[in-house]
Amino acid sequence: MCWRQNSCFCEGRAQNQKGSRRNMADEDIAGTWKEAEKLIDKGKIDRALDLLREADADGKEATTLRLAGKAMHMKASKSGSASEYRKAASLLRDAVKMNPRDKQSNAQYNQLLNEMQDKGISQTAIPRLFNEGTPTPAGLFAIVAALLIILAAIQFVQSSDNSNQDVMMKLRWTDANGVEHEGTIWIELYDDETPMHAESFRANVDMGRYDGIPFHRIVDGFMIQGGDFVNKAGSGGYAGAYFGYCKPSMEKTDDCEGDETSWVVPAEFGQTHDPGVIAAARSQSPNSHGSQFYLVDSVGAYSLDGSYTAFGIAYAGEIDGVDTTGVEVIDQISQVECQSLDGVCRDASQQDPNAAKSVHPVIVVEATLIEDDSDDPWYKFW
Repeated sequence: MCWRQNSCFCEGRAQNQKGSRRNMADEDIAGTWKEAEKLIDKGKIDRALDLLREADADGKEATTLRLAGKAMHMKASKSGSASEYRKAASLLRDAVKMNPRDKQSNAQYNQLLNEMQDKGISQTAIPRLFNEGTPTPAGLFAIVAALLIILAAIQFVQSSDNSNQDVMMKLRWTDANGVEHEGTIWIELYDDETPMHAESFRANVDMGRYDGIPFHRIVDGFMIQGGDFVNKAGSGGYAGAYFGYCKPSMEKTDDCEGDETSWVVPAEFGQTHDPGVIAAARSQSPNSHGSQFYLVDSVGAYSLDGSYTAFGIAYAGEIDGVDTTGVEVIDQISQVECQSLDGVCRDASQQDPNAAKSVHPVIVVEATLIEDDSDDPWYKFW
C-alpha cells in the first residue's frame, strides 16, 4: 500500500513498473515476430499466423502485417488462389501504409504485385468495367445498377461526414519518350496529426477544385507540385475550410470568414517527408497554406521536416491499369521531360527559368473521396 507521505516514491515506483511492463511487452512481441518468421521460413504458415494473431490482434504493428502478408503470399504461391493473393496484397499494402520507410515491406509488396501481374490477378475482385473505352458486360450491368440507386444515394452522400475518407487521384502525363500514361494514386490523410490540413484538402477535393489542374512545378529527385485551381501556375488557390487565418496577414482573425478566397491553413508541423508523402506548399509565412500541395518522390524530402506540413501519404498506385506503389507513380511523373536546357526537371534558375515546367502538361484528371468499406480486424482478412 502507498501512503500519502510516500506518494512521490510510490508514484515513481508505479511509473517504473509501468515502463518495465512496456519494455517486457515490446520484448515479447519482438520475440514473437522472430519465432513467427522462423515458422514461415520453415513453411509452417498456419502456426505462424496463429502466433501473430495472439500477439497483435488489432494489427497495430507494421511488422505484424508484413509477416502476415509474407505468410499469405507463401500460401497463395502454393495454392494459386487469387483470393489469397489479394489478402496478401492487402496486408502488405497496410504494412507499407503504416511504415513507408520499411524496405522489407516495400520490397515484398513490389515482389507480390509483380507476381500478381504475371498471373493476371488484380488487387481487387471487381471485374473490369471498360475495355478501351467500351463497356464490358459487367460494365453495362454496373451502369444500369448505378442509375437505379443514384437518386437514393444523393441524400446520403450530401449528408455524410467526409472525415477520415481517403482520396483517389487520377493522373495523366506524357513521359520523356512521348508516350502518354494514365495513373492513379490512393492517399491517406493524417487526421490525428494534421486535422486542419486534412479537412481543407478533403473539402477542395469534394468540391472538384483539383479536377483538370496541372502540376506546375516538377523537380526530379524531390517532388511534384500542383493544386493551384485559381491561376494554374503556382500563384493562387485557397483553403477549403475556414480556420481563423487569412491572407495577407496570416494571423488569427475573425474578420475574413466571409471571404473564402483569403482563407489559409495554419502550420501543423511534426510529420516526416517520407517517399510518397503529400505536403502543404506555402509562401514565406508558416501559416500561409492555401490549396497547393506537393507529392514527394522516392528520394524523400527530409530537409523540409519541421518547416512544412506533411499531411498524408500516397500508399498505393496504378499505372496504365497495372497495380504499383504510390511512390512509383510520383517517380514516373518526376522524370518527364521539362523545359530545361537538358530536358531534366529541376528548380528554375536565372539561367534556366523554365526548368521545372514540363514540356507536356501533367494533369490531375479527377480527385475524389473514397470510403473505407471494411471495419473488420486485420486478421479477418485471412
